[in-house]
Amino acid sequence: MEWSERHTLIMEQAAVLFATKGIAGTKVRDIADGVGILSGSLYHYFPSKDAIAELIVTQYLDALVDEYKAILASSSDPRGRLDDLVKASFRVSQAHPHASEIYQNNGAYLRKLKSHSKIRDAARTTKDAWMTVIESGIASGEFRSDLPAEVLYGLIRDAVWLSLRWFSPTRDFGIDQLADSVVSVFLEGVRART
Repeated sequence: MEWSERHTLIMEQAAVLFATKGIAGTKVRDIADGVGILSGSLYHYFPSKDAIAELIVTQYLDALVDEYKAILASSSDPRGRLDDLVKASFRVSQAHPHASEIYQNNGAYLRKLKSHSKIRDAARTTKDAWMTVIESGIASGEFRSDLPAEVLYGLIRDAVWLSLRWFSPTRDFGIDQLADSVVSVFLEGVRART
């Protein structure tokens, strides 16, 4: 197996373990065993377990930031941008399996890492993107003004990120349909359409 293949395999195995056991609860030996190498051999690919966690989370957040910046640069209306943010979030999460769960469930651990300021800045940038879209929707009258933007952000954020834990796409109802449904439920409610 080539170096790059093994490197990717280690990251994939670590992501599964970090998501299920937590970063602190995962031992280097667990990762090495999962890819069929000795614990010491793992250090040929990564300087530490923390370096693996940092790379998984920062690649994920970097991809989110790039997608969100492109959406904010578009001339779409607030509803279109909201739809795009939801779809981008699902797309990036599919491209980086387990990363959102690792990020959400290991906050205290991630704060101790060398790259914490980069992670924090990326998280702030993603929140700012959502808030910009929500606030522009409220200001334009497209979104309800009786809900604080921060509350709407929290509700939509959790609907998006938590749904990734239970949703399994099918041929008839894929990730794009889920994204459309999230936006529709938040903007139109759950009442039957007439």
